[in-house]
Amino acid sequence: MTSTKRTVGVLGASGYAGGELLRLLARHPGLQVAWAAGDRQRGQPLADRYPGLRAAYGDLSFCSLDEGLDKGADVVFLALPHGSAAAVAPRALAGGATVVDLSADFRLRDPADYPAWYGSPHPLPEQLGAWSYGLPELHRNELLGARRVAVPGCYPTAALLALAPLVAAGLVAADGIVVDAKSGLSGAGRSLLDDNLFVQANENVTPYQVGGRHRHTPEIEQELALAAGRPVAVTFTPHLVPATRGILATCYATLAESAGDDDLAACYAAAYAGEPFVDLLPPGQAWPATRAVATTNRAQVAAVADHRTGRAVAAAAIDNLVKGAAGQAVQCANIALGLPETAGLDLVPPGP
Repeated sequence: MTSTKRTVGVLGASGYAGGELLRLLARHPGLQVAWAAGDRQRGQPLADRYPGLRAAYGDLSFCSLDEGLDKGADVVFLALPHGSAAAVAPRALAGGATVVDLSADFRLRDPADYPAWYGSPHPLPEQLGAWSYGLPELHRNELLGARRVAVPGCYPTAALLALAPLVAAGLVAADGIVVDAKSGLSGAGRSLLDDNLFVQANENVTPYQVGGRHRHTPEIEQELALAAGRPVAVTFTPHLVPATRGILATCYATLAESAGDDDLAACYAAAYAGEPFVDLLPPGQAWPATRAVATTNRAQVAAVADHRTGRAVAAAAIDNLVKGAAGQAVQCANIALGLPETAGLDLVPPGP
């Protein structure tokens, strides 16, 4: 690693993912935040919004998005709402930055998916497919030296880590896959949705956007299709649980006739050998848990063969704000810039 830190700008630094980026970058040995942008917070000290980061950013205030883009940086993180990142990405790229987008604006390769799932045509369809999909465990080679990175959604990250190796190896069928996932409230961002209010969410678990309506569905299908070598359709049902952070995805797929627990474990071991952030749990002995990965960039993964039903049950747990957003963004930036992949991400979960 060079002794000179690369400069970083964060667009959308006032949201949950942006705040998590600031937390992670505060101790990064090779990256240094030069500016943090949030139009509505312009002029407000970062320490007022994030008191816990006062020691790291005590003299830094929010700037506007335009001011940040005018200043430029070696790396620009786009922690903006879906639909907003595409409007500013060309300007950030024109300034010579490596751009890491945490929204969905460049994740999907097919332009037809955007009006179908996001309600309007993509403003830059010619760029789709030109952004590296930022799931290092599946796309690391594409991230080396990349200047455009599209960080996956939180639900797809968990589902793909659980399913993609098994689909690619032919240990489960690509048809009839079911993804049943639970997320903490921070997954919806800072928006004041009625369902996210404490009195509505406390002591309550509920599915939402049921029946193939969640926008992460085409992302999961896109990446599983790459693993399978043909189109894939999944049944994906997300649930909201009364927790601040964390995602648990439990996935069901038809098991290859001869496959057993040892085959599933061997597949994971081969796929994730040397992966710094994937913890493989002994099949049938331990299962992924959100508390075990909270505030970290780690993912826990496990699978078993249910021969009675002919199904494989595969599960993954991540922190939706870290491995599902900001941490994965930093991991991707590290790879793209040639920094140690784990730089700034040596994190451990809190105690009980």
